[in-house]
Amino acid sequence: MQNDSSAAGYQPLFKSFATDAIHVGSEPEQWNSRAVVPPISLSTTFKQHGPGKHAGFEYSRSGNPTRSCLERAVAALDGAQYCLALASGLAATLTITHLFKAGDGILCMNDVYGGTNRYFRKIAAEVGFDVSFADLTKLELLKAALKPNTKMVWIETPTNPTMKVVDIKGCADIVHEHNKDIIVVVDNTFMSAYFQRPLALGADICMHSATKYMNGHSDVVMGLISLNRDDIYERLKFLQNALGAVPSPFDCYMCNRGLKTLHVRMKQHFKNAMAVAQFLEADPRVDKVIFPGLPSHPQHELTKRQCTGCPGMITFYIKGKLEHASTFLSSLKLFALAESLGGYESLAEHPAIMTHASVSENERKELGISDTLIRLSVGLEDEEDIIADLDQALAAAVSISVDLNI
Repeated sequence: MQNDSSAAGYQPLFKSFATDAIHVGSEPEQWNSRAVVPPISLSTTFKQHGPGKHAGFEYSRSGNPTRSCLERAVAALDGAQYCLALASGLAATLTITHLFKAGDGILCMNDVYGGTNRYFRKIAAEVGFDVSFADLTKLELLKAALKPNTKMVWIETPTNPTMKVVDIKGCADIVHEHNKDIIVVVDNTFMSAYFQRPLALGADICMHSATKYMNGHSDVVMGLISLNRDDIYERLKFLQNALGAVPSPFDCYMCNRGLKTLHVRMKQHFKNAMAVAQFLEADPRVDKVIFPGLPSHPQHELTKRQCTGCPGMITFYIKGKLEHASTFLSSLKLFALAESLGGYESLAEHPAIMTHASVSENERKELGISDTLIRLSVGLEDEEDIIADLDQALAAAVSISVDLNI
C-alpha cells in the first residue's frame, strides 16, 4: 500500500521507522526491572568491580545509561551506526568543528541558521579557521569554492530561513571526488530523520538540533550527531567527553520520549503545512511563498528525489513594509510569536529582527531576509483553525495600509 508521500512523488517512507523509534534503545531486557520505559539515570558516577573494571559506565559525562538509550534510537532512525547526543545544536556544531585545527578550511552554505553563521564567522574564523560561504544549491559554485585546505563542507537543507534545498548527493559526490578526506556535514534539523537521511545520500555526518522536530515538544535543548565511519566516531566520542558539552539524563529521557511519536507528528506537520502553503500562495495579501512541497518551489523536484515529505516550515513575504509584517505578527492569536520551531504548537517569527539578527544587514539583503519575510512553524492544531488565524492576521496587516495611507 502506498503512503501519501510516495503517491505524491516523494521517496518511500523508511522501512520500520515507527517500530525502530519505539523499540530500539528501549528494550526492557537491558534492565533488571524489565522497565518498558528506560529509567532516568541521574547518578554522576558508577561503582566499579575493580580499578578500571566497570560495567560500561564510569562517569556520567563520559557515558550515561539514559543517554545511551537515546543515542541508539537516533542512530537507528538516521540509518547510522553511531550517534552522539550533545547539550545543544550549537554544541554539536562546536564539537564537529573541533575535529579540525587552525588553518583548516570550512566551506559553509551561505544561507544557514543565524547561530551557525555567527559561530563560523565570529568564533571559528577568529581562532584561525579559514571560513568561507557559498550558495551550495549551485554545484558549480561548490566546485569553485573548494580549496586545497578545505576539510569540512557544511550543508543545511532546507535552509533557515529561506527554505533553499541543497542536492546532498550532488554535493557529496563533488566534494569526495575533489578530496575523499573532506568531511561533508548536513544539518538535518528542518527535515528530521523522518523525511531525510543525509548519510544514505553520501554525507559523512548528519546533525540535528534535537530541540526542534526530533524532540518535538519545545521543552528540550539538545544536539545530535549521527555517522557511520568508525574513525570519525572515535574522535567525536573523545571530543564529547573532553569538551563536556553533554545533555542531562532528564533531557535525554525527554527527547527519547519525543522520538516515539516523531512519525505521527511529521505526517501531520506535512499535511497542515501543505494546506497553509496553498492558502498563502493563493492569497493576494502575500507576495511569495517558499515551501519545498509546492510545485512553485525552485527545488521541488529535488526535494521529491531526496526526501519522503516536507516538515511544517514555511517562509513567505507579506505585501507591504516592516509595519505590515509587524502588525501581522502581533495580530496572531493561535500562532505564538516566538523563536525556535518544530514543536507541536504553531510559531511565527521575523527572521531579520529575531533569529537572524546576528547576520549582518548586507548578508541578510543578499540572502533575501527582508523586513517583509516571515517564518512559520506550522504545528499540529486543527487545519481550519491555523488558516483562520493567518487569515485574520493578514486582514489586520492590510488594514494598516489605510491608516498609514500606503
